[in-house]
Amino acid sequence: MERWQKAQLRLGNALPDDLEQVLAVEGKHGPVVYALNRAARLSGVTIGARMADMRALCPNLHVDFADTEGDKAALDRLALWARRWCPWTIADDWAAGASSHGLILDTTGSDHIWGGEAAMLAEMEANLSGVGLSSCLALAPTWGAAWAHARFGSARTINADPAALPVAALRLDGETVLLLNRLGLRTIGQLSSLPRLSLARRFSRAALVQNPLIRLDQLTGHLPEPVSPPEDPVHFRADVRLAEPILDPTHHLPALCTALCDQFIKMHKAARRLLLTVYRTDGTISTLDVACASPSREPAHLIFLFRDRLEKIDPGYGFDLISLEATVTETLDPRQVNLEGSTDAGLELAQLIDRLTARFGAKALMELQPVASHIPERAEIRAAPLNPQPERTAPSTYIRADRPQRLLQHPEEISVLYAMPEGPPAQFQWRRRSYRVARYQGPERIAPEWWQDRPGTRLRDYFKVEDDAGHRLWIYREGLHGDGRGGIPRWFMHGMFF
Repeated sequence: MERWQKAQLRLGNALPDDLEQVLAVEGKHGPVVYALNRAARLSGVTIGARMADMRALCPNLHVDFADTEGDKAALDRLALWARRWCPWTIADDWAAGASSHGLILDTTGSDHIWGGEAAMLAEMEANLSGVGLSSCLALAPTWGAAWAHARFGSARTINADPAALPVAALRLDGETVLLLNRLGLRTIGQLSSLPRLSLARRFSRAALVQNPLIRLDQLTGHLPEPVSPPEDPVHFRADVRLAEPILDPTHHLPALCTALCDQFIKMHKAARRLLLTVYRTDGTISTLDVACASPSREPAHLIFLFRDRLEKIDPGYGFDLISLEATVTETLDPRQVNLEGSTDAGLELAQLIDRLTARFGAKALMELQPVASHIPERAEIRAAPLNPQPERTAPSTYIRADRPQRLLQHPEEISVLYAMPEGPPAQFQWRRRSYRVARYQGPERIAPEWWQDRPGTRLRDYFKVEDDAGHRLWIYREGLHGDGRGGIPRWFMHGMFF
């Protein structure tokens, strides 16, 4: 919920804090509550409840659908960020409910670094608050006990007795919790006082989230539940340590690029962005960042990216350590171009773009890319070469071969004489020159895009016209007589055919 609220704030769509807000996901019988704010919680809205029931309880409820994949990715990034306190951190995305989303940290041997357990929890809470996240922290000998106290105990609990906590703190699903409550077992202490043999018989074939005996053993530590963090992402870097400070890294760049490309080949990777860092003798650093138009692991090409750019590095009184790091990489499997052994045309184009970028700068090169829009001036954008945007790429239905080869950046208004109000122009004036229409084709009607145009936007009727001198032009009439969206129709010049 906090991640969604920050996103709405950046977009300028933030809602008042006293308005009940929830995020929903699809359930078995319709949408259910996934996350909620404090106002909704105080109004009685609960996570996992059906949206139809919650709307009846709270008529002013504001509902948006949750971005579950984005939440999971953000939680994984947060788990890596939390390694500042200990190396064993994982994202806890237990499937029984959204309220269980959190982090699990194995802080064994790390608390003394922060001045003790209480000081470490206070440090964690302060840092999480600094990035805009509220937190409920607890420390216990086992994963299950820490999970229970963080969600059902008091603030910053340390090694407390879980007997008074509800049975829902055992990470059981809703049906199992309801069954235990109907049997009069409402706390962990009441459940643990039962004979183990009775629990084993009743839940012998139950799944993990339905077996209170296994969850009790995990809570008490009789059943181990180790924290196994994912492996660190592969880091591609090459260093050169120098016996004496130097002022120019040019002579060491080939060895750095070769060593880095050897790492790429072993992992079937290639570089998209490189960062060259020199560590100066006065304790400061100087960096230089370059990028490739397409993934590359050729040392000669990577060396060329730094051509005429190394003078931007401030050597100071000299540097004795040079580092070359791949900050962005992509998978690049070996491939064969053809049986003739000719070069790859796509690779040559990417290298040409890199050479032009190195010479003239990244802003000097651009490529027209199609966009999903029927409005001609919106059907393409200027973007970086060989860097298509998947969400903007237009399907073939938006790409028309009968469009003019040249479009004006902004349509220019023209003065028109016509025989019929709804027909083509007989004569028009553009840029102080008169054109008499000899032939025409059309109209082609293009309606406004209601999802992004303002109310009252008028439709367009496009005509292909040819004058007496053979000029073929593309003009359009904006609006119709009596359409109720303005005065008389206006005419515009939009493109030329060659």
